[in-house]
Amino acid sequence: LRVNTIEEMKMKRMLTALSALLIAAVMSISAAQADKLKVGFVYLTNPGDHGWTYAHELARQEVQAHFGDKVETTFVENVPEGPDAERVVRELARQGNQVIFGTSFGYMDPMLKVSKDFPDVKFEHITGYKRSGNMATGNIRFYEGRYVQGIVAGMMTKTNKIGYIAPFPIPEAYQGLNAFAIGMREANPNAEIMVIWANTWADPVKEADAAKVLVAQGADVMAQHTDTPAMLQTAEKAGIHGFGQASDMKEFAPNAQLFSSVNNWAPYYIEKIEQVLDGSWSTGDGPNHWAGNTWKGMADGYLELTTFENMPANVKAAAEAAAAKVKGGHNIFTGPIKDNKGNVVIKAGDALDDGRLWSDVFFYAEGIQGEMPG
Repeated sequence: LRVNTIEEMKMKRMLTALSALLIAAVMSISAAQADKLKVGFVYLTNPGDHGWTYAHELARQEVQAHFGDKVETTFVENVPEGPDAERVVRELARQGNQVIFGTSFGYMDPMLKVSKDFPDVKFEHITGYKRSGNMATGNIRFYEGRYVQGIVAGMMTKTNKIGYIAPFPIPEAYQGLNAFAIGMREANPNAEIMVIWANTWADPVKEADAAKVLVAQGADVMAQHTDTPAMLQTAEKAGIHGFGQASDMKEFAPNAQLFSSVNNWAPYYIEKIEQVLDGSWSTGDGPNHWAGNTWKGMADGYLELTTFENMPANVKAAAEAAAAKVKGGHNIFTGPIKDNKGNVVIKAGDALDDGRLWSDVFFYAEGIQGEMPG
């Protein structure tokens, strides 16, 4: 009996020691998890769009690789703009995400509403303009790439008819369309743009249908502000040229793509998360900020142009020169600039600053056919 009692005591001590080690390990894991910064992302579509959302997903992966076990990232995909966005953003906040990135313009008001209910959470809205004490905004100067596209399109077209698929009539879309027209007319004063407002960011069927209409109307070069490769695929089948949007779309149209304007969100995400980690995050002004809005472009590496292909050497040289000019600080919206009815909308010697780029771009520049949407 004595032997059994001693053995039992030894066993109990061993089990107690093992339990203590197990509890310590669990507590250590829990502490490590608690120390991680939880970061949530809300996507309009899924990374399989090979455009806008794909670029954001690549950036999220770079965030995870950069910070390692310091952060824990998660994303919710296929979130429509509107009430669903508010529900998803609110749920991410409830789940303990300390930073939430909403990656579409239409998330602006829902995120603003949720930000007021979670004052300790940092909200980052992509491409909007409304802010609060804990909601900042970030954007890329997409219009810079479209200016270079316009120059290439003006030189490449043989019919002098350019097709352009626009999303929604918001400042960002007018910036891009007009910058494209300005570049096009610099290269070719006879070229014209036929624009179709698709009223969508990403709908392959609608984008393809719009592209087919533009081809039927004689367009031999096409551009887009929508997010899927559908337009370029249509161009490939028609034997004409076009430009990729948000991500490199060459694999979908190797003979049609002249180049893609690629959105590089990783530097922004990494910078903002580092600010949260070191306690310096704010929505205030700073270098390259306008009214609390981080807005950077080609010079900062936020907008990148892929290799210029499927074009003659002189067109490639012109594209390279235009890109270098933009990186050097050229203001694309420098007067005199006329609208498509001959009215001067930006006077000689005048240039739109960042603030006016959100308010004074509601016009059709010379070379754009038709009437603006009502």
